[in-house]
Amino acid sequence: MAKIVNSTFVSLDGVVNHMEKWHFDYLSDQSDQLALAQLEEADALLMGRNTYQVYASAWPSREGDYADRINAIPKYVASSTLSDPTWHGTQVLAGGLVDEVRKLKQTEGGSILMHGVGPVAKTLLRNGLLDELHLWVHPVLAGVGDENDVLFEAGLHARLETSNVQAFDNGVVVLSFRKPS
Repeated sequence: MAKIVNSTFVSLDGVVNHMEKWHFDYLSDQSDQLALAQLEEADALLMGRNTYQVYASAWPSREGDYADRINAIPKYVASSTLSDPTWHGTQVLAGGLVDEVRKLKQTEGGSILMHGVGPVAKTLLRNGLLDELHLWVHPVLAGVGDENDVLFEAGLHARLETSNVQAFDNGVVVLSFRKPS
């Protein structure tokens, strides 16, 4: 049975978007190595339409180990509006998100990786379908965005247990959680 793994960059004030304002000063060899390791462990990517559009416009033209892997890996997009994906290896999930992800989880394999916490990840959390959550907490208050740009949302409740804590030299701390056994 496959597991859904989410890996998300977040500021101290809970912002997950507007990364140009707070994230890129914290790139490092350590973060690059962990990001590549997570991607190499995954059998597929799962994303919403917005993430797909950003990634599909950026990754196909890049080179290197990370670009090679992200371009080659199968990709699933949860969208009711995307009908003709152009990025190699992309399949649009045709049915309801929860049912489609339940089907994906029934497949043989390791993990299906997600980046970012938006409507897709929050829906999976609400429905008990997210198995692991890795929060890359950056030591900065972003001070930008609105309620659509933050990790936290009223009514979003999920119980998780801590599985790992990793601190990088640049101050980023990766907090890893999983569904209770």
